[in-house]
Amino acid sequence: MTLVIMAAGMGSRFGGLKQIEPVGPNGEFIIDYSVYDAIRAGFTKVIFIIKKENYEIFKETIGKRIEGKIQVEYVFQDIKNVPKCVEIPAERIKPLGTGHAIMCLKGVVNEPFAVINADDFYGKDAYIKAANFLKSNTSDYAMIGYLIGNTLTENGAVKRGYCEQTNGYLTNLIESSVYKDGNKIKVEPLNGKEGFYAKDTDLVSMNMFCFRPDIIDYSNEHFTDFILENKKDLSKCEYLIPDIVFERIRNNEVKVKVIDTNAVWHGVTYKEDKNDLVNSINKLISNGEYPKKI
Repeated sequence: MTLVIMAAGMGSRFGGLKQIEPVGPNGEFIIDYSVYDAIRAGFTKVIFIIKKENYEIFKETIGKRIEGKIQVEYVFQDIKNVPKCVEIPAERIKPLGTGHAIMCLKGVVNEPFAVINADDFYGKDAYIKAANFLKSNTSDYAMIGYLIGNTLTENGAVKRGYCEQTNGYLTNLIESSVYKDGNKIKVEPLNGKEGFYAKDTDLVSMNMFCFRPDIIDYSNEHFTDFILENKKDLSKCEYLIPDIVFERIRNNEVKVKVIDTNAVWHGVTYKEDKNDLVNSINKLISNGEYPKKI
């Protein structure tokens, strides 16, 4: 089984390459814990999707730490990887989105795979749930759903995909800004619709999906249409995984199973989050979830 880690983002809100920010007691990165949990769950290969200019620093700081533990490959996400009929504005440096990242796996991944963000700490249970799904003989996709109360920070709003489902299958993801409003959780949809309060146990997406390799071909086939539809907004538009997934759902081509996890998300959306993450990892170590040195 393959774990794909999307690590081409700029980390603008955190300031720099937060993927290589030490958070563990021996200088471990979030990615170290992600790979450790994946290996424990049975994953046998990890693929990093990165910017080509970050290859050397990634290989030296992350790759060499884990290459002896699991098969490692690198894929480059290049914003110049677009149809010849369009030209990306010179001022754009941000990657073209998570869907574009999936496109870059063509010719590299031919097996079921899970995909995650590099800068999110997902927790052991999430990888076990993902691995169990990937072992099944189904054509479905899956999304690991987190209890919204387990995904918040005290330091500001975060973006989450608020999950709507029917009979355990995903029907909608409302991309939203989510934050604590006193002792309540406020969800403000980014599409301009009226905000609402959520229950702690409502599910959200943290961009942890399980896919069959057919999504790679599909994303490549439909990328040109996306670019042409957004040619007036090429400085900011993003080709996203949920857009691809829901287009396939609407076309009755796939179903997406929602698999809930009791894992607690941790991340560094804001610089102030780092201390909370470090303290949480130390607590998990004290409880025996992780060794003191990965």
